[in-house]
Amino acid sequence: MPELPEVETVRAGLAGRVVGRRVATAEVLHPRAVRRQPGGAAELAARVAGRTVTAAVRRGKYLWLNLGEPGGPGEQDGPQEALVAHLGMSGQLLVQEPDGSRRHDADAAAFLAEVPRRDLTATLPPTLVRTVPLSTAHLRVRLVFDDGGQLWFVDQRTFGHVMVAGTVPTADGGPGGHGSAAPVLPVPVAHIARDLLDPVLDRAALVRRTRARRTEVKRALLDQTLVSGVGNIYADEALWRARLHGSRPTDRLAPARVRELLDAATDVMREALAVGGTSFDALYVDVEGAAGYFARSLNAYGREGLPCPRCGRPIRREQFMNRSSFSCPGCQRRVRA
Repeated sequence: MPELPEVETVRAGLAGRVVGRRVATAEVLHPRAVRRQPGGAAELAARVAGRTVTAAVRRGKYLWLNLGEPGGPGEQDGPQEALVAHLGMSGQLLVQEPDGSRRHDADAAAFLAEVPRRDLTATLPPTLVRTVPLSTAHLRVRLVFDDGGQLWFVDQRTFGHVMVAGTVPTADGGPGGHGSAAPVLPVPVAHIARDLLDPVLDRAALVRRTRARRTEVKRALLDQTLVSGVGNIYADEALWRARLHGSRPTDRLAPARVRELLDAATDVMREALAVGGTSFDALYVDVEGAAGYFARSLNAYGREGLPCPRCGRPIRREQFMNRSSFSCPGCQRRVRA
């Protein structure tokens, strides 16, 4: 599932490509894509038609487009409705220009050569990092702008969804998310905590709440009501950098260790964001269909049996919450009960 860096990469692309454009029509091609929309496909189409995209906004893994209308509240005042997109496991938001063009890297190989990486990347499958061709085979929703451009929601596995929702004021009075100063956010996102790249985040309060959770530290990192945007990949990477095993109890961590972990998670997501996120298959791409390159910089996640870049011990894979968790048995030792 896309995590903060991947969703932010998409948001930034949308901000530069669809903000300011007016929706002429919307077409729903698969009912599951709008399963959470009250009123279904007809309701979604009616509520986006004639609306102008005023901002592309993200909080954690959630992404939305603020919708304006003539005579309605301005973006600064807080729009009353937004088009919310949750990408699920395989959702993509792709922009098609009126002439059918999209921007592609002129020389993907040259770009990859500039990305700092270790020789260990030679062990990665050849399909792990690549420029991904676009396809409409799994097109679920299409927005057509009045200038002829289009925004596609493509979702092979149909776990994602889009919906138009009303907005509510933020609990702390700050901006709803990255990409807009408006102090509102969509109702379906109201329970989602601020993320580690949010300048409004109270990090001291987050340290206190984390230690009060009385749970395993990896579970705390994945709790989107505590801190949003961190998923399985970046949790494993942050824990590796902080030399912590994911099973460590949060209430037994000193405040300084919690801060160190949060700083590690922040750093790893910033580094991933700088290269477009992590693409493990063709199902994560940006708005122009290009894959991210951070997979070449992973230290723990997905590296079972490969040597730890720090101590040389083989990385170990364990089962965790119905998923795989990767750690170094030398650098990240379990704490005995």
